[in-house]
Amino acid sequence: MRLKVNITGLVQGVGFRPFVYRLAGELGLRGYVLNDTAGVLIEAEGEKEKLDEFLVRVEKDKPALSRIYSLRHTFLEESGCGEFEIRESREEGDKSALILPDLTVCDECLNDVTNPKDRRFLYPFTNCTNCGPRFTIINKLPYDRKNTAMKDFRMCPKCEKEYSLPDDRRFHAQPDACHECGPWISLYDCEGALLCEKEDALEKAVNLVRKGYIVAVKGLGGYHLICDATNEDAVSRLRQKKHREEKPLAVMFPDLDSIKKETHLNMLEERAVQSIERPVVIVKKREGTALAHSVSPGNRTAGVFLPYTPLHHLILKKLKKPVVATSANTTDEPIAKDNADAFSRLSAIADYFLSHNREIVRRCDDSVVRIVAERQAPVRRSRGFAPLPVNVPFKFSKPVLALGPYMNNTIALGIDDRVFLSQHIGDLDTPLAVEFYDETIKDFLRLFDVQPEIVVSDLHPGYYSTKYGEAHYADRLVKAQHHYSHILSCMAENEIAEDAEVIGFAFDGTGYGTDKTIWGGEVLISSYRGFKRAYHLQPYKLPGGDKAVKEPCRTALSLLYETFGERAKDFDFIPLSEEERSFLISMMEKDINSPLTTSMGRLFDGVASIAGLKHRVSYHAQAAIELEQAAERSDITDSYPVVVKNNMIYQFPVIDNIVDDLKAGTPIEVIAKKFHNTVVEIIVNVSESVRDETGITAVALSGGVFQNAVLLENTFRRLKETGFTPLVHQLVPPNDGGLALGQAAYGRSI
Repeated sequence: MRLKVNITGLVQGVGFRPFVYRLAGELGLRGYVLNDTAGVLIEAEGEKEKLDEFLVRVEKDKPALSRIYSLRHTFLEESGCGEFEIRESREEGDKSALILPDLTVCDECLNDVTNPKDRRFLYPFTNCTNCGPRFTIINKLPYDRKNTAMKDFRMCPKCEKEYSLPDDRRFHAQPDACHECGPWISLYDCEGALLCEKEDALEKAVNLVRKGYIVAVKGLGGYHLICDATNEDAVSRLRQKKHREEKPLAVMFPDLDSIKKETHLNMLEERAVQSIERPVVIVKKREGTALAHSVSPGNRTAGVFLPYTPLHHLILKKLKKPVVATSANTTDEPIAKDNADAFSRLSAIADYFLSHNREIVRRCDDSVVRIVAERQAPVRRSRGFAPLPVNVPFKFSKPVLALGPYMNNTIALGIDDRVFLSQHIGDLDTPLAVEFYDETIKDFLRLFDVQPEIVVSDLHPGYYSTKYGEAHYADRLVKAQHHYSHILSCMAENEIAEDAEVIGFAFDGTGYGTDKTIWGGEVLISSYRGFKRAYHLQPYKLPGGDKAVKEPCRTALSLLYETFGERAKDFDFIPLSEEERSFLISMMEKDINSPLTTSMGRLFDGVASIAGLKHRVSYHAQAAIELEQAAERSDITDSYPVVVKNNMIYQFPVIDNIVDDLKAGTPIEVIAKKFHNTVVEIIVNVSESVRDETGITAVALSGGVFQNAVLLENTFRRLKETGFTPLVHQLVPPNDGGLALGQAAYGRSI
């Protein structure tokens, strides 16, 4: 008989065809296997019992990296196939095959590049069917060499032989290459002059880093700026040139033991560091760490990760010390990926360039995660995760394009029962970021061969993403409220049933409300059909609007003035002159550029300033992070009185009590912890009120404020203790980087 099998899922680029070929050979079957635009097609002929065994083992013994979403099979009449073979891929048909993220170099390939007797010794582009680039080199489906950035590199006879041998682990490895036939590295000075190539370039680059120079290194999804992470002068100079004042810099370590020497790792953090995605993991630094102070100044944590390409491994193995490995850009710009772009934008930052001649088809920044409440919480979802889909508990009847927000932008495509999120794009506030955004939308639609029938943007009329939707998709554009999208995102990734409701706490810095004011401290009773704004923070003013985001002392003054009136002018908690205080208070009284907000994120900023921790910030949420880290130093369980009535959460009694504590000389860490405890009690108390009224017991926690580990861990514990089911983010970030998932869910309901 003949067995025909159509498989969809993660089955291209994971060694699926070689696996099928070997299995068919073992069972004595005839026929073929090929990639098509939907996944993998198999036709096998032989005895029925052998075909039955084949069918079972295709699912049972499939490659570890693969994932089968659907397997359709039919038994047909024999057609006279010859020996089993891997046939040329088919490029016609609807594109529904899944594209794999870039894969961390495997241990076997690492052994090859570090073995002086191996022909790939020191070769920085070594890979096999189990590892190597995928998302950043593919131009189109199906996943074949001619459709990737490797199309310009013709395999030498030795690589061709490996590629053709069924028993070789490089059997049909599309990016297969070696010193003789593959891409190579080159070292340039900052003027673009070629200095040396290949092994000489590697050796010279390592020596330059050792001497304190900054080297721009071209990797998988773009360039890193690399310098010695233990050299204070080098790290300080990198900060100055990159215009990145205080935001922590990611550090790449040679191995796990070297990370443990400088940081504290729990079991889940250790797992995350070593996971196949190789994200940057935020962990606590050890006292007396050898890392330069400027790696994360004034911060108890550091973002650490391990090498994930052969080139990174070779650099770190030779250097024998950690390096700062930060995105190659100036602050707020997208990562540089092309050689010409890198020389143009980075020549004033990098002293040297370690480049290569393989094209990066699409940019892809490093992913960032944090272990919170014993769960892995994404902070930035990109390399290693994108473009894998999030499976959702409903089906899209029409393709949906979600355009994302303004900050931490990602876009998304809703197709069937999956949402495909793009790599991290970033804040849409520079021309280059906007160009990257436009490029990503076009790339995603081309890659998945989809024309969206519904397009979803944020409600905010000033966001570039909203304007993009209005300009390109006015006839099919719908707008979703920002905080409702946050809650929908949390519901979708937690696979909440279509007819269920949740109590949603959407706490963040800024979002455009349905009443055209700035929301950010919202309690929404939500379902996939809609939401009701049940509670929110008492509105307060932000003198100077967006300027208050960078100067939390302005928010602090507003909170003090709303609480104490004119007496606020006399408090010395914040570093504003008498003239500045009078001017800002006059602005608020006259409603001059002082918009109302219910923002929980700004409340955290304001309290941090009142407590004397941070009055002006150089990166987003810096004041709130310092407040969180102060709270970590206290184990007090007390909280300030909570006042909730008439659907309003009153924060001004909390400010009153904080000022009393400051006057009494209460330690800052105690005040910080009591404030966090208070927000936890607000969440629990409001949840209990809603449950008494509606019977809802599921509580969704979303928005950037819930990146705060002290807040999330204690909220999670208290909700569980009081009989609720807390829902948190584990697949997409709680910040705006996960918003597109919620927008896609909103579009599905239209």
